[in-house]
Amino acid sequence: MFQLDPNASEPLVAQIVNGLTRCIRSRQWRPGSRAQSIREFARVQGISTSTVVEAYDRLVAAGLLTARRGAGFFVAEAGRADSRPPAQSRMDASAISTDWLLRDIYEQREGDIYAGCGWLPESWHDLEAVSKAMRHLALHPQGSIRYGHPKGFEPLRQQLTRQLADLEVEAPPAQILLTLGASQALDLIVRRLTQPGDTVFVDDPGYSNLLSALRLRGLNLVGVPMTPTGPDAAVLEALLEQHRPQLYLTNTQLHNPTGASYSAAAAFKVLRLAERHDFLVVEDNVSADLVPGRAFTLAGADQLKRVIYVGSFSKSIAPGLRVGFVAAEPGLLDELVYHKLVSGMSTPVINERLVHSISLEGHVRKHLEHLRNRLAKAQERTCRRLENAQFKLFFEPGAGMFVWARPADPSVDTQALAQAALARDILLAPGHLFRPDQAPSPWLRFNVAHCDNDRLFTFIEAASTARP
Repeated sequence: MFQLDPNASEPLVAQIVNGLTRCIRSRQWRPGSRAQSIREFARVQGISTSTVVEAYDRLVAAGLLTARRGAGFFVAEAGRADSRPPAQSRMDASAISTDWLLRDIYEQREGDIYAGCGWLPESWHDLEAVSKAMRHLALHPQGSIRYGHPKGFEPLRQQLTRQLADLEVEAPPAQILLTLGASQALDLIVRRLTQPGDTVFVDDPGYSNLLSALRLRGLNLVGVPMTPTGPDAAVLEALLEQHRPQLYLTNTQLHNPTGASYSAAAAFKVLRLAERHDFLVVEDNVSADLVPGRAFTLAGADQLKRVIYVGSFSKSIAPGLRVGFVAAEPGLLDELVYHKLVSGMSTPVINERLVHSISLEGHVRKHLEHLRNRLAKAQERTCRRLENAQFKLFFEPGAGMFVWARPADPSVDTQALAQAALARDILLAPGHLFRPDQAPSPWLRFNVAHCDNDRLFTFIEAASTARP
Protein backbone atom coordinates (compact mmCIF):
# COMPACT_ATOMS: atom_id res chain seq x y z
CA MET A 1 0.00 0.00 0.00
CA PHE A 2 1.06 3.63 -0.17
CA GLN A 3 0.78 6.69 2.05
CA LEU A 4 -0.86 9.94 1.00
CA ASP A 5 0.92 13.26 1.52
CA PRO A 6 -1.55 16.05 2.39
CA ASN A 7 1.22 18.66 1.97
CA ALA A 8 2.12 17.64 -1.59
CA SER A 9 1.25 19.87 -4.55
CA GLU A 10 -0.54 16.94 -6.18
CA PRO A 11 -4.24 16.82 -5.10
CA LEU A 12 -5.26 13.93 -2.84
CA VAL A 13 -7.65 12.52 -5.46
CA ALA A 14 -4.83 12.36 -8.01
CA GLN A 15 -2.51 10.74 -5.44
CA ILE A 16 -5.10 8.02 -4.79
CA VAL A 17 -5.75 7.42 -8.51
CA ASN A 18 -2.05 7.23 -9.35
CA GLY A 19 -1.20 5.10 -6.30
CA LEU A 20 -3.96 2.56 -6.88
CA THR A 21 -3.20 2.45 -10.59
CA ARG A 22 0.34 1.38 -9.70
CA CYS A 23 -1.04 -1.25 -7.30
CA ILE A 24 -3.28 -2.68 -10.01
CA ARG A 25 -0.69 -2.55 -12.78
CA SER A 26 1.91 -4.22 -10.58
CA ARG A 27 -0.71 -6.81 -9.53
CA GLN A 28 -0.51 -5.97 -5.83
CA TRP A 29 -4.27 -5.73 -6.29
CA ARG A 30 -5.05 -8.77 -8.42
CA PRO A 31 -7.79 -8.91 -11.08
CA GLY A 32 -11.12 -9.89 -9.57
CA SER A 33 -10.10 -9.14 -6.00
CA ARG A 34 -12.21 -6.89 -3.82
CA ALA A 35 -10.82 -3.38 -3.35
CA GLN A 36 -10.61 -1.78 0.07
CA SER A 37 -13.96 -0.23 0.96
CA ILE A 38 -14.35 3.51 0.68
CA ARG A 39 -14.92 3.94 4.42
CA GLU A 40 -11.97 1.73 5.36
CA PHE A 41 -9.64 3.49 2.88
CA ALA A 42 -10.71 6.90 4.22
CA ARG A 43 -10.24 5.78 7.85
CA VAL A 44 -6.75 4.36 7.26
CA GLN A 45 -5.58 7.41 5.33
CA GLY A 46 -7.34 9.92 7.55
CA ILE A 47 -9.21 11.65 4.74
CA SER A 48 -12.86 12.28 3.83
CA THR A 49 -14.95 9.59 2.17
CA SER A 50 -15.94 12.06 -0.58
CA THR A 51 -12.29 12.26 -1.68
CA VAL A 52 -12.10 8.47 -1.93
CA VAL A 53 -15.44 8.31 -3.78
CA GLU A 54 -14.14 10.70 -6.45
CA ALA A 55 -10.90 8.72 -6.83
CA TYR A 56 -12.71 5.39 -7.10
CA ASP A 57 -15.13 6.86 -9.66
CA ARG A 58 -12.17 7.93 -11.78
CA LEU A 59 -10.69 4.45 -11.57
CA VAL A 60 -14.01 2.95 -12.66
CA ALA A 61 -14.11 5.36 -15.62
CA ALA A 62 -10.55 4.30 -16.51
CA GLY A 63 -11.61 0.65 -16.54
CA LEU A 64 -9.38 -0.34 -13.60
CA LEU A 65 -12.15 -0.90 -11.06
CA THR A 66 -15.72 -2.13 -11.42
CA ALA A 67 -18.57 -1.24 -9.07
CA ARG A 68 -21.03 -3.93 -7.94
CA ARG A 69 -24.18 -2.72 -6.25
CA GLY A 70 -24.22 -3.79 -2.60
CA ALA A 71 -20.85 -5.53 -2.85
CA GLY A 72 -18.33 -2.72 -3.33
CA PHE A 73 -15.49 -2.24 -5.82
CA PHE A 74 -13.42 -4.93 -7.52
CA VAL A 75 -10.28 -4.89 -9.65
CA ALA A 76 -11.37 -5.15 -13.27
CA GLU A 77 -10.04 -7.66 -15.78
CA ALA A 78 -8.51 -4.68 -17.59
CA GLY A 79 -6.04 -4.62 -14.71
CA ARG A 80 -4.27 -7.58 -16.35
CA ALA A 81 -2.84 -5.23 -18.97
CA ASP A 82 0.74 -4.18 -18.39
CA SER A 83 1.77 -0.59 -17.92
CA ARG A 84 3.14 -0.11 -21.40
CA PRO A 85 1.23 2.44 -23.48
CA PRO A 86 -0.52 1.04 -26.55
CA ALA A 87 1.62 1.12 -29.66
CA GLN A 88 0.71 3.82 -32.14
CA SER A 89 -0.39 2.54 -35.48
CA ARG A 90 1.58 3.40 -38.56
CA MET A 91 -0.04 5.10 -41.50
CA ASP A 92 -1.94 2.45 -43.43
CA ALA A 93 0.24 1.29 -46.32
CA SER A 94 -2.70 0.26 -48.51
CA ALA A 95 -3.17 1.84 -51.93
CA ILE A 96 -3.48 5.61 -51.78
CA SER A 97 -7.02 6.47 -52.87
CA THR A 98 -9.72 8.93 -51.88
CA ASP A 99 -11.14 6.24 -49.59
CA TRP A 100 -7.71 5.82 -47.94
CA LEU A 101 -7.37 9.59 -47.61
CA LEU A 102 -10.71 9.92 -45.82
CA ARG A 103 -10.15 6.93 -43.50
CA ASP A 104 -6.51 7.10 -42.52
CA ILE A 105 -5.08 10.59 -42.99
CA TYR A 106 -6.25 11.79 -39.57
CA GLU A 107 -4.37 9.06 -37.66
CA GLN A 108 -1.54 11.48 -36.91
CA ARG A 109 1.61 10.18 -35.28
CA GLU A 110 4.64 11.99 -33.91
CA GLY A 111 7.47 11.93 -36.44
CA ASP A 112 5.33 11.43 -39.54
CA ILE A 113 5.56 14.13 -42.22
CA TYR A 114 2.15 15.33 -43.42
CA ALA A 115 3.36 17.20 -46.50
CA GLY A 116 0.15 16.51 -48.43
CA CYS A 117 -2.45 17.11 -45.70
CA GLY A 118 -5.08 19.84 -45.67
CA TRP A 119 -4.68 21.40 -42.23
CA LEU A 120 -2.30 23.65 -40.33
CA PRO A 121 -0.01 22.28 -37.61
CA GLU A 122 -1.64 22.64 -34.20
CA SER A 123 1.16 24.92 -33.01
CA TRP A 124 0.33 27.40 -35.79
CA HIS A 125 -3.07 28.11 -34.24
CA ASP A 126 -3.60 30.60 -31.40
CA LEU A 127 -3.57 28.04 -28.59
CA GLU A 128 -3.50 30.74 -25.91
CA ALA A 129 -6.73 32.27 -27.24
CA VAL A 130 -8.40 28.85 -27.37
CA SER A 131 -7.24 28.06 -23.82
CA LYS A 132 -8.51 31.41 -22.51
CA ALA A 133 -11.91 30.93 -24.14
CA MET A 134 -12.21 27.41 -22.73
CA ARG A 135 -11.40 28.62 -19.21
CA HIS A 136 -14.01 31.36 -19.49
CA LEU A 137 -16.62 28.91 -20.74
CA ALA A 138 -15.80 26.47 -17.94
CA LEU A 139 -16.61 29.21 -15.42
CA HIS A 140 -19.77 30.28 -17.27
CA PRO A 141 -21.25 27.09 -18.80
CA GLN A 142 -24.88 28.17 -18.63
CA GLY A 143 -26.58 27.66 -21.99
CA SER A 144 -23.71 25.65 -23.47
CA ILE A 145 -25.02 22.10 -23.18
CA ARG A 146 -28.61 22.48 -24.34
CA TYR A 147 -29.87 22.21 -27.92
CA GLY A 148 -29.00 25.39 -29.74
CA HIS A 149 -30.91 27.68 -32.06
CA PRO A 150 -31.73 25.93 -35.37
CA LYS A 151 -29.55 28.41 -37.25
CA GLY A 152 -26.79 28.36 -34.64
CA PHE A 153 -25.54 30.65 -31.87
CA GLU A 154 -26.97 34.06 -32.72
CA PRO A 155 -24.10 36.23 -31.40
CA LEU A 156 -21.71 34.32 -33.66
CA ARG A 157 -24.04 34.82 -36.61
CA GLN A 158 -24.10 38.54 -35.81
CA GLN A 159 -20.30 38.50 -35.79
CA LEU A 160 -20.32 36.78 -39.18
CA THR A 161 -22.61 39.46 -40.56
CA ARG A 162 -19.91 42.02 -39.73
CA GLN A 163 -17.14 39.83 -41.17
CA LEU A 164 -19.04 39.28 -44.41
CA ALA A 165 -19.64 43.02 -44.66
CA ASP A 166 -15.85 43.39 -44.86
CA LEU A 167 -16.09 41.24 -48.00
CA GLU A 168 -18.93 43.48 -49.25
CA VAL A 169 -21.48 40.69 -48.72
CA GLU A 170 -24.74 41.85 -47.16
CA ALA A 171 -26.01 38.96 -45.06
CA PRO A 172 -28.04 39.60 -41.89
CA PRO A 173 -27.92 36.91 -39.16
CA ALA A 174 -31.20 35.44 -40.42
CA GLN A 175 -29.44 34.56 -43.69
CA ILE A 176 -26.57 32.70 -41.99
CA LEU A 177 -26.65 29.06 -40.90
CA LEU A 178 -23.94 27.58 -38.67
CA THR A 179 -22.84 24.04 -39.54
CA LEU A 180 -20.43 21.30 -38.49
CA GLY A 181 -17.62 22.70 -40.57
CA ALA A 182 -17.80 23.64 -44.23
CA SER A 183 -18.23 19.96 -45.11
CA GLN A 184 -21.71 19.84 -43.57
CA ALA A 185 -22.59 23.13 -45.24
CA LEU A 186 -21.68 21.71 -48.65
CA ASP A 187 -23.50 18.46 -47.91
CA LEU A 188 -26.70 20.27 -46.91
CA ILE A 189 -26.62 22.37 -50.08
CA VAL A 190 -26.05 19.37 -52.33
CA ARG A 191 -28.77 17.27 -50.68
CA ARG A 192 -31.27 20.09 -50.96
CA LEU A 193 -30.54 21.12 -54.54
CA THR A 194 -29.69 17.87 -56.35
CA GLN A 195 -31.01 14.40 -57.01
CA PRO A 196 -28.94 11.32 -57.95
CA GLY A 197 -28.12 11.50 -61.65
CA ASP A 198 -28.04 15.31 -61.79
CA THR A 199 -25.04 17.03 -63.35
CA VAL A 200 -22.92 19.37 -61.28
CA PHE A 201 -19.81 21.29 -62.30
CA VAL A 202 -16.73 21.17 -60.07
CA ASP A 203 -13.19 22.49 -60.18
CA ASP A 204 -10.66 20.24 -61.92
CA PRO A 205 -8.60 19.64 -59.84
CA GLY A 206 -10.83 20.20 -56.83
CA TYR A 207 -11.39 19.49 -53.14
CA SER A 208 -11.04 15.71 -52.78
CA ASN A 209 -13.48 15.25 -49.86
CA LEU A 210 -16.19 17.14 -51.73
CA LEU A 211 -15.64 15.10 -54.90
CA SER A 212 -16.00 11.88 -52.88
CA ALA A 213 -19.23 13.12 -51.31
CA LEU A 214 -20.66 14.06 -54.71
CA ARG A 215 -19.82 10.66 -56.15
CA LEU A 216 -21.52 8.96 -53.19
CA ARG A 217 -24.57 11.08 -53.96
CA GLY A 218 -24.67 9.53 -57.44
CA LEU A 219 -24.11 12.81 -59.26
CA ASN A 220 -22.55 13.28 -62.68
CA LEU A 221 -19.39 15.34 -62.14
CA VAL A 222 -18.10 17.59 -64.90
CA GLY A 223 -14.72 19.18 -64.24
CA VAL A 224 -13.91 22.78 -65.15
CA PRO A 225 -10.13 23.26 -65.58
CA MET A 226 -8.54 25.62 -63.08
CA THR A 227 -5.99 28.23 -64.11
CA PRO A 228 -3.86 30.44 -61.81
CA THR A 229 -6.60 33.10 -62.04
CA GLY A 230 -9.66 30.89 -61.66
CA PRO A 231 -11.64 28.57 -63.92
CA ASP A 232 -10.99 28.50 -67.66
CA ALA A 233 -13.97 30.60 -68.79
CA ALA A 234 -13.77 29.46 -72.41
CA VAL A 235 -13.92 25.80 -71.44
CA LEU A 236 -16.69 26.53 -68.94
CA GLU A 237 -18.75 28.18 -71.67
CA ALA A 238 -18.17 25.25 -74.03
CA LEU A 239 -19.19 22.76 -71.33
CA LEU A 240 -22.39 24.69 -70.74
CA GLU A 241 -23.35 24.10 -74.35
CA GLN A 242 -23.24 20.36 -73.63
CA HIS A 243 -24.59 20.15 -70.06
CA ARG A 244 -27.22 21.77 -67.87
CA PRO A 245 -25.71 21.73 -64.36
CA GLN A 246 -27.76 22.20 -61.23
CA LEU A 247 -24.76 23.73 -59.46
CA TYR A 248 -21.18 24.81 -59.94
CA LEU A 249 -19.22 24.15 -56.73
CA THR A 250 -16.03 26.14 -56.77
CA ASN A 251 -13.26 27.15 -54.37
CA THR A 252 -12.59 30.81 -55.10
CA GLN A 253 -9.67 31.96 -52.93
CA LEU A 254 -6.42 30.06 -52.22
CA HIS A 255 -7.93 27.13 -54.03
CA ASN A 256 -7.53 23.60 -52.74
CA PRO A 257 -5.33 22.05 -54.15
CA THR A 258 -3.68 24.56 -56.53
CA GLY A 259 -3.50 27.70 -54.35
CA ALA A 260 -5.12 29.75 -57.15
CA SER A 261 -7.51 32.64 -56.54
CA TYR A 262 -10.21 34.09 -58.78
CA SER A 263 -9.41 37.31 -60.56
CA ALA A 264 -12.19 39.89 -60.84
CA ALA A 265 -12.44 39.11 -64.56
CA ALA A 266 -12.87 35.38 -63.94
CA ALA A 267 -15.52 36.04 -61.30
CA PHE A 268 -17.45 38.33 -63.66
CA LYS A 269 -17.43 35.70 -66.43
CA VAL A 270 -18.63 32.93 -64.09
CA LEU A 271 -21.50 35.04 -62.78
CA ARG A 272 -22.49 36.13 -66.29
CA LEU A 273 -22.58 32.48 -67.45
CA ALA A 274 -24.52 31.42 -64.35
CA GLU A 275 -27.23 33.96 -65.16
CA ARG A 276 -27.30 33.09 -68.86
CA HIS A 277 -27.48 29.32 -68.27
CA ASP A 278 -29.54 29.46 -65.08
CA PHE A 279 -27.46 27.57 -62.52
CA LEU A 280 -26.43 28.34 -58.95
CA VAL A 281 -22.84 28.82 -57.81
CA VAL A 282 -21.62 27.47 -54.47
CA GLU A 283 -18.66 29.62 -53.41
CA ASP A 284 -16.45 27.62 -51.05
CA ASN A 285 -14.19 30.23 -49.43
CA VAL A 286 -12.87 28.42 -46.36
CA SER A 287 -9.44 30.08 -46.62
CA ALA A 288 -10.79 33.64 -46.69
CA ASP A 289 -8.94 34.60 -43.48
CA LEU A 290 -5.62 33.57 -45.02
CA VAL A 291 -5.96 35.93 -47.98
CA PRO A 292 -3.74 39.03 -47.68
CA GLY A 293 -5.60 42.25 -48.36
CA ARG A 294 -9.21 42.45 -49.49
CA ALA A 295 -10.38 39.44 -51.49
CA PHE A 296 -12.84 39.62 -54.37
CA THR A 297 -15.77 37.25 -53.80
CA LEU A 298 -18.55 36.02 -56.03
CA ALA A 299 -21.03 36.57 -53.19
CA GLY A 300 -19.95 40.21 -52.89
CA ALA A 301 -20.54 40.79 -56.59
CA ASP A 302 -23.83 38.85 -56.66
CA GLN A 303 -25.20 39.64 -53.15
CA LEU A 304 -26.44 36.04 -52.66
CA LYS A 305 -28.93 36.12 -55.52
CA ARG A 306 -27.37 33.26 -57.46
CA VAL A 307 -24.38 32.54 -55.18
CA ILE A 308 -24.40 30.43 -52.00
CA TYR A 309 -21.45 31.31 -49.78
CA VAL A 310 -19.69 28.76 -47.56
CA GLY A 311 -17.04 29.58 -44.95
CA SER A 312 -15.30 28.05 -41.96
CA PHE A 313 -13.22 28.79 -38.86
CA SER A 314 -11.02 25.71 -39.36
CA LYS A 315 -8.10 27.66 -40.83
CA SER A 316 -8.35 30.78 -38.67
CA ILE A 317 -9.22 29.34 -35.24
CA ALA A 318 -9.26 25.53 -34.96
CA PRO A 319 -10.37 22.65 -37.23
CA GLY A 320 -11.33 20.40 -34.32
CA LEU A 321 -14.13 22.74 -33.21
CA ARG A 322 -15.93 21.96 -36.49
CA VAL A 323 -17.66 25.31 -36.96
CA GLY A 324 -18.57 26.40 -40.48
CA PHE A 325 -21.38 28.39 -42.00
CA VAL A 326 -23.43 29.03 -45.10
CA ALA A 327 -24.97 32.33 -46.22
CA ALA A 328 -27.78 32.25 -48.77
CA GLU A 329 -30.97 33.97 -49.83
CA PRO A 330 -33.72 33.66 -47.17
CA GLY A 331 -35.94 31.05 -48.82
CA LEU A 332 -33.12 28.64 -49.56
CA LEU A 333 -31.52 29.15 -46.16
CA ASP A 334 -34.73 28.17 -44.37
CA GLU A 335 -34.83 24.95 -46.40
CA LEU A 336 -31.22 24.23 -45.43
CA VAL A 337 -32.19 24.70 -41.77
CA TYR A 338 -34.80 21.97 -42.15
CA HIS A 339 -32.25 19.59 -43.69
CA LYS A 340 -29.80 20.38 -40.90
CA LEU A 341 -32.33 19.62 -38.17
CA VAL A 342 -33.49 16.38 -39.80
CA SER A 343 -29.96 15.07 -40.33
CA GLY A 344 -28.34 16.05 -37.05
CA MET A 345 -30.44 18.37 -34.88
CA SER A 346 -28.71 21.57 -33.81
CA THR A 347 -24.97 22.15 -33.94
CA PRO A 348 -22.98 22.17 -30.64
CA VAL A 349 -23.55 25.46 -28.83
CA ILE A 350 -20.39 24.98 -26.77
CA ASN A 351 -18.20 24.98 -29.90
CA GLU A 352 -19.97 27.98 -31.37
CA ARG A 353 -19.62 29.91 -28.12
CA LEU A 354 -15.89 29.12 -28.06
CA VAL A 355 -15.45 30.41 -31.60
CA HIS A 356 -17.47 33.52 -30.81
CA SER A 357 -15.43 34.25 -27.71
CA ILE A 358 -12.16 33.86 -29.61
CA SER A 359 -13.43 35.95 -32.53
CA LEU A 360 -14.12 38.87 -30.22
CA GLU A 361 -10.58 38.91 -28.82
CA GLY A 362 -8.64 41.96 -29.92
CA HIS A 363 -5.53 39.99 -30.83
CA VAL A 364 -7.26 37.74 -33.40
CA ARG A 365 -6.38 40.17 -36.18
CA LYS A 366 -2.76 40.19 -35.02
CA HIS A 367 -2.72 36.38 -34.96
CA LEU A 368 -4.13 36.19 -38.49
CA GLU A 369 -1.61 38.72 -39.73
CA HIS A 370 1.18 36.67 -38.16
CA LEU A 371 -0.27 33.49 -39.68
CA ARG A 372 -0.45 35.02 -43.17
CA ASN A 373 3.14 36.22 -42.91
CA ARG A 374 4.28 32.82 -41.69
CA LEU A 375 2.54 31.09 -44.58
CA ALA A 376 4.02 33.55 -47.10
CA LYS A 377 7.52 32.69 -45.88
CA ALA A 378 6.71 28.99 -45.97
CA GLN A 379 5.40 29.41 -49.53
CA GLU A 380 8.67 30.98 -50.66
CA ARG A 381 10.78 28.37 -48.89
CA THR A 382 8.76 25.42 -50.21
CA CYS A 383 8.63 26.67 -53.79
CA ARG A 384 12.41 27.14 -53.91
CA ARG A 385 13.06 23.70 -52.43
CA LEU A 386 10.62 22.07 -54.86
CA GLU A 387 12.39 23.71 -57.79
CA ASN A 388 15.73 22.52 -56.43
CA ALA A 389 14.24 19.02 -56.30
CA GLN A 390 13.44 19.28 -60.04
CA PHE A 391 9.72 20.03 -59.65
CA LYS A 392 7.66 22.34 -61.86
CA LEU A 393 5.18 24.68 -60.16
CA PHE A 394 1.63 25.25 -61.38
CA PHE A 395 2.26 28.80 -60.19
CA GLU A 396 3.38 30.52 -56.98
CA PRO A 397 0.38 31.53 -54.83
CA GLY A 398 2.51 33.52 -52.37
CA ALA A 399 -0.18 32.99 -49.70
CA GLY A 400 -2.23 30.22 -48.13
CA MET A 401 -1.31 26.61 -47.48
CA PHE A 402 -1.09 24.92 -50.86
CA VAL A 403 1.36 24.56 -53.72
CA TRP A 404 0.54 22.40 -56.77
CA ALA A 405 3.67 20.95 -58.34
CA ARG A 406 4.87 18.05 -60.50
CA PRO A 407 8.19 16.33 -61.16
CA ALA A 408 10.01 17.78 -64.15
CA ASP A 409 10.53 14.22 -65.40
CA PRO A 410 7.17 13.26 -66.98
CA SER A 411 7.91 9.55 -66.55
CA VAL A 412 7.60 9.80 -62.75
CA ASP A 413 4.43 8.10 -61.51
CA THR A 414 3.18 10.37 -58.70
CA GLN A 415 0.89 7.69 -57.25
CA ALA A 416 3.84 5.30 -57.00
CA LEU A 417 5.93 8.14 -55.56
CA ALA A 418 3.30 8.74 -52.87
CA GLN A 419 3.13 5.02 -52.13
CA ALA A 420 6.91 4.85 -51.68
CA ALA A 421 6.77 7.92 -49.43
CA LEU A 422 4.14 6.30 -47.25
CA ALA A 423 6.51 3.45 -46.43
CA ARG A 424 8.85 6.11 -45.03
CA ASP A 425 6.14 7.79 -42.92
CA ILE A 426 5.75 10.65 -45.40
CA LEU A 427 2.24 11.57 -46.57
CA LEU A 428 2.11 12.96 -50.10
CA ALA A 429 -1.13 13.77 -51.93
CA PRO A 430 -0.97 12.68 -55.60
CA GLY A 431 -3.05 14.57 -58.12
CA HIS A 432 -5.52 11.82 -59.04
CA LEU A 433 -7.13 12.26 -55.61
CA PHE A 434 -8.29 15.71 -56.74
CA ARG A 435 -9.65 14.81 -60.18
CA PRO A 436 -13.43 14.52 -60.66
CA ASP A 437 -12.90 11.36 -62.73
CA GLN A 438 -9.93 10.17 -60.61
CA ALA A 439 -7.81 10.09 -63.78
CA PRO A 440 -4.02 9.81 -63.44
CA SER A 441 -2.26 13.11 -62.81
CA PRO A 442 1.40 14.17 -62.76
CA TRP A 443 0.72 16.72 -60.02
CA LEU A 444 0.92 16.61 -56.22
CA ARG A 445 -0.47 18.89 -53.53
CA PHE A 446 2.01 20.23 -50.98
CA ASN A 447 1.00 21.92 -47.73
CA VAL A 448 3.75 24.49 -47.11
CA ALA A 449 3.11 24.51 -43.36
CA HIS A 450 4.34 20.91 -43.17
CA CYS A 451 7.17 21.03 -45.72
CA ASP A 452 10.06 22.52 -43.77
CA ASN A 453 11.72 19.14 -43.40
CA ASP A 454 15.03 17.93 -44.83
CA ARG A 455 13.92 14.28 -44.75
CA LEU A 456 10.98 15.12 -47.04
CA PHE A 457 13.10 16.82 -49.67
CA THR A 458 15.87 14.24 -49.50
CA PHE A 459 13.24 11.63 -50.36
CA ILE A 460 11.42 13.45 -53.16
CA GLU A 461 14.60 14.70 -54.81
CA ALA A 462 16.00 11.18 -54.95
CA ALA A 463 12.73 9.44 -55.84
CA SER A 464 11.43 11.91 -58.43
CA THR A 465 14.68 11.96 -60.43
CA ALA A 466 15.45 8.22 -60.23
CA ARG A 467 15.45 6.34 -63.51
CA PRO A 468 14.01 2.85 -63.83
